[in-house]
Amino acid sequence: MTTVEATGETISEAKWKALRELERLEPSLDKSAVRFQVLEEGRRGLLGVGYAPARVVATAEVTGPPPSPPDESAAAAQLRDLVAHVTASFGLRCRIDVEETDDALTAVCDGGDLGLLIGRHGQTIDAVQTLANAIVRQADDRRKQVIVDAAGYRDRRRRTLEALAVRSAEEALRTLEPVALEPMSSVERRVVHERLKEVAGVETSSEGDEPNRYVVVSASR
Repeated sequence: MTTVEATGETISEAKWKALRELERLEPSLDKSAVRFQVLEEGRRGLLGVGYAPARVVATAEVTGPPPSPPDESAAAAQLRDLVAHVTASFGLRCRIDVEETDDALTAVCDGGDLGLLIGRHGQTIDAVQTLANAIVRQADDRRKQVIVDAAGYRDRRRRTLEALAVRSAEEALRTLEPVALEPMSSVERRVVHERLKEVAGVETSSEGDEPNRYVVVSASR
C-alpha cells in the first residue's frame, strides 16, 4: 500500500494534489484503486483569521514496481535493481528512471523527500554512486560511467561548485595566494578541476587524504 497526505483550500484540491503525488511515486498507478479519507474539511476564515486547509489521505494498493523497458540492457536493469534495493532499504518510495547513452548509465530518483538518500553534502548519494560503478562495471565490460541522481541534486550541486570554483579563481588571481576549498568527494573535486582547467592564469591541485581531500586553487607560476 502507498499512502500520501495532501492539503488544499478545498477538499477537491487536496484530493487532486494527493493523486498527483501518488502518480509521481507510482507511475503504473490504477486511479480507480485510489481511496480517499478526509481528515479536515478546512475553514475559509474571515480576512485570513481562522483559516485552516482541507486535509486528505489518499491510499492505493501497489501491485509492484513497473517492469523494466523491454529494450533495457542488462547493465541498465542491474543499475535499476541496485538503486531500487538501496532506496527501499532507506524506507523511501520513489520513481527510478534509467537513461543509457554510449558513454554513461544514469539512474534518476524522483519522489518525495529524498534528503536521506542525498545525505549531507551529497555524501550518501556519492557513496551509492561509487558502489553502483563498482558493481555494474564488474558485470559489464563496456566501462560506462555510472551516475546516480535524485531530485535534480547533481545539477544543483554542479552549479554551486562551478560558482565556487570561479570565485576561488578570482580570489587567487587577486591575492596571488592559494585558495583551499572545503573537503570534497572525488566526484565534486573533478567538477572544480574541469571548470577551471581552461581558465587562464589558474591551476588546481588536490591535497590531503581521503575523506578530507580538498582542492587548492592557485595562480599559475
